[in-house]
Amino acid sequence: MHVAIYKGRRRPDTYVFVTGDEALAALPDDLCRALGELEHVMDLVLTPDRRLARVEARTVLRALLQRGCYIQLPPRDERLPLAKRH
Repeated sequence: MHVAIYKGRRRPDTYVFVTGDEALAALPDDLCRALGELEHVMDLVLTPDRRLARVEARTVLRALLQRGCYIQLPPRDERLPLAKRH
């Protein structure tokens, strides 16, 4: 599957994977506002066996087929203390 990857200017290390320009235009308005202007990062052919840095390709493919996009959030900083739960 051909995938285009964009990053939002307001959210560092947050990426949106879509299957084409039409899919990018179909993103929810609130998501686009939260991310800010989207900047194209790269295109790739995604297969179930392809290695990705932060997520399994199968997870991205499933989200693209079910929701039309995949949002990759920045990794949590393991050094930061977790908020206490009450």
